[in-house]
Amino acid sequence: MQRYFLEEAYQPNEPFKLSGEAFHHVVRVMSMTPKDQVYLVFKDQVSIRAEITEIQDNVVYLVEVEKEKGQKELPNAITIASGYPKGDKLDWIVQKGTELGAHAFIGFPATNSIVKWDRKKREKRQERLQKIAQEAAEQSHRQMAPQIELLETQKSFFDRLSSYDVIVIAYEESAKQGELANLAKVFKELTVGKRVLAVFGPEGGFTPEEIAVFIEKNGILCGLGPRILRAETAPLYLLSAASYQWELNH
Repeated sequence: MQRYFLEEAYQPNEPFKLSGEAFHHVVRVMSMTPKDQVYLVFKDQVSIRAEITEIQDNVVYLVEVEKEKGQKELPNAITIASGYPKGDKLDWIVQKGTELGAHAFIGFPATNSIVKWDRKKREKRQERLQKIAQEAAEQSHRQMAPQIELLETQKSFFDRLSSYDVIVIAYEESAKQGELANLAKVFKELTVGKRVLAVFGPEGGFTPEEIAVFIEKNGILCGLGPRILRAETAPLYLLSAASYQWELNH
């Protein structure tokens, strides 16, 4: 069943409307008609099964059938922050990370990032990534679509660190030294509702100066197992580990 994300909060006992791209998809792509059903997901993470009652020129009208059952979101909101990697690796991170439950994504210019985007190109890329995230959220039946932010400067990223409850830094030197406990300890001890920032470097990793800033901001250096993971693989490892600890390991 198709899933559509709405910008407004859920309001009970009201007819709901789909317009714009959602209207086009319902009518032109899926060829739906009255009595067909879809899922509607609201910005407060309420999701409902709704039935089409009427289709006008540019609007689809729907009524609620029932609330969707089950919790699809991780109990703690994990934001994935990636030092800009090469090529289309961010596309992969956003698509697969959304399927695995990431709450949001931040891209930033790390010292070793080769990618250099001007404002226009960065805004265009952010728009593309937002679309990838929404499509992945629809496909994986999420109750929210992650937000994407591509930052202009490293400083603007450092300035945000204090707004999270926990910061974990994927650090390959920790893996090389055999550190295997920090990530598991963090996941085990977190109480529900925390904001977690998971930070990953570009292909060249983080510099000692960057690591010093993270430590100053109470970042926890974590190895991700005994193997060295690629920039686009490491975030997926962490999200999978979080899902196992919080959703499957009962």
